[in-house]
Amino acid sequence: MNATQLLADAVDIARAAAQDEAGLDRVGAHVGVSAEDEYSVTHLFEAEHAGYRGWNWAVTVAYAGEGTPVSVSEVVLLPGEDALVAPEWVPWSERVRAGDLGVGDLVPPREDDPRLVEAYVQSDDPAVEEVALEIGLGRTRVLSREGRLEAAERWAASDFGPRSDMARSAPAHCGTCGFYTRVAGAFGAAFGVCANEIAPADGHVVHVEYGCGAHSQVEVDISPMVPVADLVYDDAQLDVLDVSE
Repeated sequence: MNATQLLADAVDIARAAAQDEAGLDRVGAHVGVSAEDEYSVTHLFEAEHAGYRGWNWAVTVAYAGEGTPVSVSEVVLLPGEDALVAPEWVPWSERVRAGDLGVGDLVPPREDDPRLVEAYVQSDDPAVEEVALEIGLGRTRVLSREGRLEAAERWAASDFGPRSDMARSAPAHCGTCGFYTRVAGAFGAAFGVCANEIAPADGHVVHVEYGCGAHSQVEVDISPMVPVADLVYDDAQLDVLDVSE
């Protein structure tokens, strides 16, 4: 009998090794065998361990040649095609989403955060450079071009962007509204802050093409609902006609 066949027939040896590793949990049916090389194969058994649905006990057995017994090299649990597995691990800093930050929470930026660059060294925003030269001091880091583009895309896609339901039904855009306060710097071309306390966007960054029903130029027709006739009769004065003659 050749080594491959001898190893393929070593199901009982592999099962015993899997059972020893499983302890009190039952080892299920033998579901397959695959060759690792000329002198070793791996047997698979269903794992009936709680919480490991779809997993298999993988037992690798080897044969060193004539006159030597089949030996167990390794016993591990491996996920099958339908196995329940944990999602790919994501660092906590990448799991934080908008709205997660609470009172007292601290979320420092990454050291290599592409949204930030050293101020006055790599800034390509003319407004930032102008202020830096004028006062000679400032923040340690400022938004990079990538950081500004990310913010602009996020704001444009928000509830205060040009494609929101409110904007589509508005009589005019924020760019023509008296309550629109343009922000400084590179963002000013497309964004400002709403200063109308009646508007839903009051105090929020809005896109220049956003709009709502509280636009400063909105005019409402206040004419009466019931039409008034142009011809009016004055009943206070009566003309008396004598018809006795």
